[in-house]
Amino acid sequence: MPVVELRDVSKRFAAAPAVDGVSLAIDDGEFFSLLGPSGCGKTTTLRLIAGFESPDRGEVLIDGRRVNEQRPYDRGVGMVFQNYALFPHLDVGRNVAFGLERRRVPEVERATRVAKALEIVRLDPATFLRRMPGQLSGGQRQRVALARALVLEPKILLLDEPLGALDLKLRKEMQLELKALNRSLGITFVYVTHDQEEALTMSDRIAVMDHARIAQLGTPAAIYEDPRTAFVASFIGESNLFEGPVTEAGADLVSVGGPTPFRVPPRSDLLPGRTVMVAVRPEWMDLFPPGRVPAGENAASGTVDEVIYLGETLHVLVRLEHGQRVKVALRNEGQIANPIRWNRGDQVAVAWRPEDAQVLE
Repeated sequence: MPVVELRDVSKRFAAAPAVDGVSLAIDDGEFFSLLGPSGCGKTTTLRLIAGFESPDRGEVLIDGRRVNEQRPYDRGVGMVFQNYALFPHLDVGRNVAFGLERRRVPEVERATRVAKALEIVRLDPATFLRRMPGQLSGGQRQRVALARALVLEPKILLLDEPLGALDLKLRKEMQLELKALNRSLGITFVYVTHDQEEALTMSDRIAVMDHARIAQLGTPAAIYEDPRTAFVASFIGESNLFEGPVTEAGADLVSVGGPTPFRVPPRSDLLPGRTVMVAVRPEWMDLFPPGRVPAGENAASGTVDEVIYLGETLHVLVRLEHGQRVKVALRNEGQIANPIRWNRGDQVAVAWRPEDAQVLE
């Protein structure tokens, strides 16, 4: 039985749908992410699970029980907000203990659980217990908010973009710590983010949302390597998109015409005359001198527009003969000892294997 389940859930604000017919099931102990751009419905979905919003249609179930009318504090979930929502007039200990005080937990037990929660998030109680929120860094405030949720020992922890205010280095560290907490505590995490790298790093499964609906749901690898739509292909990482009509459907390869002819693996629905769109990741492409593309690979001729140095990779922007610009990501093998051979204005052939072309809906 899923620990969280949404069945055809919809929610509108005025005339606009915030969540439109969303169905999903989240397993016990899973790290599940809701990913998408601003306004796509991911935070509203989280608030529907928490009980801060009520669905206009559909059912919200926790542990198999319908909770549509149940109040947030009766649902057994913890919540970490984007702005942390710490009480500025209470010290760290009182902030973490607030929920326990409301539940009338005895003082001795309360002190023990607060200290344990702070230790879990790597804040030494002896150092931080009596500090005020204004004396903490952004990362420390984030940990206090997390401890306040964990101290209640929830079975489900909901997190609404909790790392958005942190600097890049600390954010990456906290991603790994949250994933480790998920594994060690066995708590189900439902995580909202607009950062695709963050979702790929931490999640067991991801629901990519677009215009109040789920565009695709699956593991990070499945979504990245086999996106269903152009939106998913472009939002999760980067993709070069090509379009054209099927000109020939064979047993081994399907030929697609258009400004950039290419071939893709066969599929039963790829029939002659159908227009298809495919996505090719920049890192799955390579560059060759004109006329020297390996046999069996797709190729398109063009001119190097720009070479962008990004440290571990180099992005080469190529303008194809018909005007489309594509991005090729090359591994940096050391620009001082092994400089890249391509320069702006060079004539090149962009090549990729047919099996690396992802056919989109």
